[in-house]
Amino acid sequence: MNVPAKANRLRAARAVFAFFIGVAVANSSAAEKIEKGQMQLTSSAFSEGAPIPAKHTCDDKDLSPPLKWSGVPAGAKSLVLIVDDPDAPVGTWVHWVLYDVPADASELPEDLPKGQFVSGGARQGINDFKHLGYGGPCPPPGKPHRYFFKLFALDAPLDMKPGATKRDVERAMEKHVLAQAQLMGTYKRN
Repeated sequence: MNVPAKANRLRAARAVFAFFIGVAVANSSAAEKIEKGQMQLTSSAFSEGAPIPAKHTCDDKDLSPPLKWSGVPAGAKSLVLIVDDPDAPVGTWVHWVLYDVPADASELPEDLPKGQFVSGGARQGINDFKHLGYGGPCPPPGKPHRYFFKLFALDAPLDMKPGATKRDVERAMEKHVLAQAQLMGTYKRN
């Protein structure tokens, strides 16, 4: 092998190595940014991994459950709540999209109204039932489904009109997530 070809291969190997080091550093910085906030999300209606009571499902009153959180980072300007079911037969089913929740809020009461806006200026998005607000668990009979309540602290409000979809909200909040908390409940219909 001639010397110029060997030098070119060495330069290419160094460039590839530098690229992967850069990607690793960027990914670790993004992970650190999200992990800094140690938010916690809880509900007095159910605990992590436990069944969601029927009154919060389509089999009863379909009330949104009460939620509380703590540990919102100091730099947060707004919060986003997304609830979905990855076990739905048609793919992940969205049950609730709520955004521009004030960063100083620390809870949502049970039975949040299903209108465009909620107190404090938060906005409701469209769920996969094609309604604003919360739509409770309503799986087909069979094995239990998991319902993930995901709370995100953002460094900016989204300032989107009511009625946005989960996809719209996720796109808008890219690169703005400071911290995340999650609560998972289950529900099974016989």
